[in-house]
Amino acid sequence: MYELGDALPEATVEPGTNILISGPPMTGKRELAFRVLAHGTRTGEGAIVVTTKDGADRVLDNYADHLDDGVGDLPVGVVDCVSRQQGMSEEREEDTVRYASSPVDLTGMGIELSELLRDFYQGRGVTRNRVFLYSLSTLLMYSDLQTVFRFLHVSTGRVQSADALGLFAIDSTAHDEQTMSTLKQLFDGAIEIREDDGTRERRLVGFDADSEWREF
Repeated sequence: MYELGDALPEATVEPGTNILISGPPMTGKRELAFRVLAHGTRTGEGAIVVTTKDGADRVLDNYADHLDDGVGDLPVGVVDCVSRQQGMSEEREEDTVRYASSPVDLTGMGIELSELLRDFYQGRGVTRNRVFLYSLSTLLMYSDLQTVFRFLHVSTGRVQSADALGLFAIDSTAHDEQTMSTLKQLFDGAIEIREDDGTRERRLVGFDADSEWREF
């Protein structure tokens, strides 16, 4: 079982579970996901962030803030889908940082994610891994729903076959109801986030844990 940590202490989920994190922009979806990932990193689990918004340097710096002693040699990987598109000439040389050409390059993104999962499992002996893709809304800006659906079908399948935990964030207010309903089919459940009078709240949907709104 995977514990979700202090962000969602009431829940544990089976290996191979895929969760959609949905909410309006700027409501803390990435913050919550990083807290869930960091809970595993502290106990030796792997963490892989597929980023379509920020480059690898910024992702690693932000993630390090959630760990007591930074990332160091911990099994933390990034699939950077931003830097090459923006023409950044310098790329990190670590084996744990991989690059796709842009958020349009779904094939390259999927290949790099699969290779990192395999490297963690076979090369480092890390048998439990957490994956976070941020954000599906960026993918939908560049590709149609059918293309993104096919990519997610493969990606969630990889998470399931690796007995990993998958987190996938989306800006719920940026897409119509049909798009959201179509994508939700691929996930075992969801974490919904809202902001009410400046207070951020979240709830679990589709799991055994209670579905009450709670402040975070």
